[in-house]
Amino acid sequence: MSEDATILVADDDRTLRTVIGRALGGVGYAVRATGSAESLWRWARAGEGDLVVVDVVMPDGDGLDLLPRIKRARPDLPVIVMSARNTLMTAIRANERGAYEYLPKPFDLDELMAIVRRALARPHAGEGAEEDVPPETGDSLPLVGRSPAMQEVFRAIARLAATDLTVLITGESGTGKELVARALHDFGKRRDRAFVAVNMAAIPRDLIESELFGHERGAFTGAATRAAGRFEQADGGTLFLDEIGDMPPEAQTRLLRVLQQGEYTTVGGRRPIRADVRIVAATHRDLMALIEKGRFREDLYYRLDVAPLRLPPLRERLDDMPLLAAHFLDRVRAEGLPAKRLGAGGIERLKSHNWPGNVRELENLIRRVAALYVEETIDDAIVANEIGGARERAQFGGLPEDDGVEDSVDRHLARHFAAHKGTLPAPGLYGRVLRQVERPLILRTLAATGGNQLRAAAVLGLNRNTLRKKIRDLDIDFARGPA
Repeated sequence: MSEDATILVADDDRTLRTVIGRALGGVGYAVRATGSAESLWRWARAGEGDLVVVDVVMPDGDGLDLLPRIKRARPDLPVIVMSARNTLMTAIRANERGAYEYLPKPFDLDELMAIVRRALARPHAGEGAEEDVPPETGDSLPLVGRSPAMQEVFRAIARLAATDLTVLITGESGTGKELVARALHDFGKRRDRAFVAVNMAAIPRDLIESELFGHERGAFTGAATRAAGRFEQADGGTLFLDEIGDMPPEAQTRLLRVLQQGEYTTVGGRRPIRADVRIVAATHRDLMALIEKGRFREDLYYRLDVAPLRLPPLRERLDDMPLLAAHFLDRVRAEGLPAKRLGAGGIERLKSHNWPGNVRELENLIRRVAALYVEETIDDAIVANEIGGARERAQFGGLPEDDGVEDSVDRHLARHFAAHKGTLPAPGLYGRVLRQVERPLILRTLAATGGNQLRAAAVLGLNRNTLRKKIRDLDIDFARGPA
């Protein structure tokens, strides 16, 4: 359709309506503008307009709620949704309810004009809106950000969630790749079935095929019974293959066969099993570099890279820092830790850091600050101290090697034995030393996990019941906080 089309614009901001109207009118479109959702609905229902540009928040209604009504009455009428609610859920809901495009505010007028041209030139699909929309979930939203980089991610998720396309998520460690995979599942048509995640880097090479595809009884030594693999567990749902770049060659070959033929066999099995799963893969590695080194199959890469989705590192979205920090502070407060707020100096210090661990590193820092500091306001000095401590922990692998715990304990015991001048210490030395090491270790770990015993047990490598017993035996009361 040419520039003689009529465009209906609805926004409660008079200035924005004027700016959009002038821009569209300047290239020949006829424009009807209103600040009322009801007026827009009357025009659309009467058959006016060839395209709609509508804001979400209107004085007399919600643009997203209006979308299904418009799509039922005028299935071929493209609708562009604008919103200052720059959340993942807004993008998802706009897409689910039949919007042609979601445009987060503020936006570039050139971008709007390009979208308008594409919408008017598209073939008429004649499809109604899909109204089976997941409810707004507020604080449980998996991804946070208003930066342009994250808005692109949200829009990509909104487009891809309703499809069964294989998605390859790339990004540095800590950018939230599993959160994106979860969002693709939770807001997609398979959300009522299983989401199964498997980390390729965490499975021994000799077990990975059994882990993915299952095995039959007697397939190998120790296979006493049949075991279902992750593909079978994810039947009808989504299988998330994290760190796909660490998958060994033999498993790559089997995965390629599944993607090509849509079926697989268990280890030791002969009967093909239909694979009704959506594949979402992720990696922090450069797969093309691995292909050049012969460590990743090129044909598998192109099977996985059907819909690529890159997550930006935190240093590329520093404008999201206050929003992210506030989100994590709300989360730790909900978990029972003291309420904190970020001062202006603290925010600027956060923005000055390079964040090699990305959003995960930021969340860990916020948790430590909330647990270990009594100050209500997180200022520049606190953030600088924690960033410096994190850098030192990273440099020395978590515990100093040259002047670490082992050396410290050794020096302490040397002084202890020397103090007895040739006589032996009182019996029970082992228990006393172990208690002195275990108590601060458990206290600090509980502090770092916000008192979450399940997470603390995972960090310590202990069974949760074992940790509970040690807390009782050592008379640890986390409510008092670390010493």
